[in-house]
Amino acid sequence: MYRDDRPPLPDWILTIYRTLSARIQREEGGLSRETATDVIVAEGIEAVDAEYALQRLIDRGYLYMVDEELFVTEPAAAEE
Repeated sequence: MYRDDRPPLPDWILTIYRTLSARIQREEGGLSRETATDVIVAEGIEAVDAEYALQRLIDRGYLYMVDEELFVTEPAAAEE
């Protein structure tokens, strides 16, 4: 199993991850980055912070992109 020595993501980013993960799984497919940003902004997060959170989630491997759509790397992890 891979061990990540980096500090954990902040709670507010993990909350965004859970929200996006649930939405992506309901869609039964990917979610465009624009739609993901809109979902985050609807939760009261500023657009610039939404973009930052998305990039952190992609960089850390929580989400990945294929053909301009976001997918959850490990759907089961969203329920933890």
